[in-house]
Amino acid sequence: MLDLKEIRNNTDYVKERLGTRGIDPKDIDKLLKMDQQRRNLIVESENLKKTRNEVSDQISQLKRNKEDANDKIMEMRKVGGEIKELDQRLQALTEEVQNAAAHLPNIPNKSVPISLTEEGSVELRKVGTPRKFAFTPKAHWEIGEKLGILDFERAAKVSGSRFVYYVGLGARLERAVYNFFLDQNVKAGYTEMITPYMVNEESMFGTGQFPKFKETHAGYEIQDSDLTLIPTAEVPLVNFHRNEILDADALPINETALSPAFRSEAGSAGRDTRGLIRMHQFNKVEMVKFTKPEDSWDELEKLTNQAESLLKLLKLPYHVITLTTSDMSFTAAMTHDLEVWIPAQNMYREISSCSNCTDFQARRAKIRYRDDDGKLQYVHTLNGSGLAVGRTVAAILENYQNEDGSVTIPEVLIPYMGGLTKITK
Repeated sequence: MLDLKEIRNNTDYVKERLGTRGIDPKDIDKLLKMDQQRRNLIVESENLKKTRNEVSDQISQLKRNKEDANDKIMEMRKVGGEIKELDQRLQALTEEVQNAAAHLPNIPNKSVPISLTEEGSVELRKVGTPRKFAFTPKAHWEIGEKLGILDFERAAKVSGSRFVYYVGLGARLERAVYNFFLDQNVKAGYTEMITPYMVNEESMFGTGQFPKFKETHAGYEIQDSDLTLIPTAEVPLVNFHRNEILDADALPINETALSPAFRSEAGSAGRDTRGLIRMHQFNKVEMVKFTKPEDSWDELEKLTNQAESLLKLLKLPYHVITLTTSDMSFTAAMTHDLEVWIPAQNMYREISSCSNCTDFQARRAKIRYRDDDGKLQYVHTLNGSGLAVGRTVAAILENYQNEDGSVTIPEVLIPYMGGLTKITK
C-alpha cells in the first residue's frame, strides 16, 4: 500500500508514475478529497471531545459547590450525540479511504519501461542457444502422454480441465526438479520452509492479492471460511513476519518454500488449454527476501541471478526481460521475468518473475525494523519463482526430447532420478 502522506506531499509525481500503470489521476484526486474530509472530521471530533472534557470539569466543580449544573449536563448530552455521529461518519469514511488506497498499485521504478500493454518489455540478456532439431520437436504434452508419464485425460475426468496426473517417472521427474531447486536455494543461503497452503484474508491483503483477487475471482476462497488456497508460497512466506519488528542485523532474510499454487485462471479461456503452462494447480518453489530499503535493488539482482542459476545448471536456454509498467504485478516496483525456451512453440515462456515490491507489502503487512537511530522503518520485500516446477518439466521434456520419443535427463537431475539417464516408453 502506498503512503498517504507521500501521495499528499508529492501528488503530481504519484499521478504521473501511476498514470504509467493506467491509473486515472481523478482517482488520486478522489482519494485525497476523501482523506481531507476524514482529517477534517478528526479535528472536529477532537475539538468537541476537548470541549466535553473542559465542561465536564466545570460540571464537577458546580456539583462540588452544590450549584445547578443541569444546563451544562444537557448541553454535554447533545455534544455527546454529535461526537458519536462524527465518529460513525469518521469510521465509514476511513474505510472508504483505506479501500480506495488499497486499489492503487505500487509506484514503478523510473527505469521500468512504460507501456499500457504487454508490448514494450526490454530484454536484458539472452543465455544459451536454442537447440536445432534434426526432426520436428513435439509439444511436451504429446511427449508426456506417449511416454505414459502425464495423464491429462484422467485428470479431466477426476477434476476438470487444467489439471494433470504425473505418473511413474513423470512424478519422479517433478519431484527431482523441485528437490533440486530447494537444495540449490538452501545452498545459496535461503532458509527452507514448509508453509500452510491456506491463508486468511489479512494475509492475502498483506501481500496485495486482496482485494484484487476477490474482485477478479482469480483465487479459490473456501466457502463459509476466512481462508483462501494460496496462489503462491509468497503469501505465507511474507506473512510469516506480519506485524513484526525484525532485527536489523538479521537483514536480509532469505526464505524459500515448495508449495502447490492454486489459480482460477479467470480470463484465460482459450489460452494454453493443453499442457503444463497454465494450470489450476501446480507446484512452485518460491524465494522471498526481506531487506533494508537501501539494499533492495542489489538484492533484486541477486534474486534474479539465483533463479537464473537454476536454468543454467539445467542447461535450458532462456532470456531475462524487464516487464513494462502495466505488465508487472500490482505490488511490484520492478519485475525481471525469466522466460525459458519452448521448442514446440518456438518462443520463450515465463518461468519466473523476480520482483522488488519496495515497502508496498511491508506497509500493508506492518513488517518493520529499527534503523541506526532507533526509528521504525518498513522493510522492502522481494519475491521470485525459483522456479515454476511444471513449466520446468515442460521445458525439459521439449528441450531434451529425442527423435525416438524418449527424453534425456539433464545431468544435474540424474542423482535425483536414482541414476536414470533417460525416460523411455
